[in-house]
Amino acid sequence: MNKETLSPSISLSSKVTLHFSIILDDESQAELDSTFNGKPGTFIMGDGSLLPGFERYLLGMKVGETQEFKVPAKEGFGERQQENIQRMKRSEFDSGIELEKGLVLSFAQQDKKELPGMVADFDEDEVHIDFNHPLSGRDLLFKVEIIGIETNQPREEH
Repeated sequence: MNKETLSPSISLSSKVTLHFSIILDDESQAELDSTFNGKPGTFIMGDGSLLPGFERYLLGMKVGETQEFKVPAKEGFGERQQENIQRMKRSEFDSGIELEKGLVLSFAQQDKKELPGMVADFDEDEVHIDFNHPLSGRDLLFKVEIIGIETNQPREEH
């Protein structure tokens, strides 16, 4: 038996421990998140911890491998959706709130969960709230180093 057969690769049911960083793929090259200088992250493929667009790049990787992937907006946090920008009457906001572009406010949904929205624009009568994910419409660079792989039994479909 050669060493290759003993070294598992990432599959759809793997438990993966990795270092990662997410960087804006634009002129700023701003690093949004990274575990390289700290504790690695661990997740099970398909558990929702990583977006499917990120996970698919990991398939087949082995312990010790490092890669950098460009994740297009549509595979990451999606494209910006104009219908996710809502117009609201200014009178619906507490008079004590000092509105400014970029201010993130929390809105209660019908199911009582909180939904963040960012003030995109406002005037004396209306406030435009953007409910798009802040990284929607942005291409990202995803750097990874695989630290550990545990093979799990595939989950049963119900």
